[in-house]
Amino acid sequence: MSTLLVIAKAPVAGRVKTRLTTQFTPQQAADLALAALQDTLAAVLATPARRRVLVLDGHPGPWIPDGIEVVPQCTGGLDVRLAAAFALAEGPSLLVGMDTPQVTPGLLAPGLDFTGADAWFGPADDGGFWALGLAHPDPALLLGVPMSVAHTGEVQRQRLTDAGLSVRDLPELCDVDTPADAEQVAAAAPRTRFATLHHGMCAVTR
Repeated sequence: MSTLLVIAKAPVAGRVKTRLTTQFTPQQAADLALAALQDTLAAVLATPARRRVLVLDGHPGPWIPDGIEVVPQCTGGLDVRLAAAFALAEGPSLLVGMDTPQVTPGLLAPGLDFTGADAWFGPADDGGFWALGLAHPDPALLLGVPMSVAHTGEVQRQRLTDAGLSVRDLPELCDVDTPADAEQVAAAAPRTRFATLHHGMCAVTR
């Protein structure tokens, strides 16, 4: 009964990855976001799960592969939207974003194995988190957590342990937010769509 959740924005120029526009155009930033999302969805499809759900801010497009359910994001802060995504889940669930194109089925699958664990936490190197798994999804575990700040991950993980949950950690990953992040992730996962596109763009701009 496991569910893999991906929370994402539609890759529209000017609405996604705007911090990349210090090096890339808004359209290039959107194209990199699309590549990252496609890499993420490919990894999700290759990971054993009963449901695979894309919780999308924006309009779906032909870039969504078969096998992925699409539901609209609710409005509100990120904590509210993450909580609402978990409310869609049926049974044990793992939620990831679209900022880690280096993710693989080997990284995702452990986060759906709750043998001896109530929760999985995937820290990001910017102080946030790239993955959150819950054996018994409870939206209240996310509501009120300050998002997009340097201590987001610390507060979120503490929220889990304060609730009495046993928490296991996934490897730390780099979220793609800045051009430096993009370069780091492309180098770490050279066979991804993201890395191929990034290399091509940088070859033109340098």
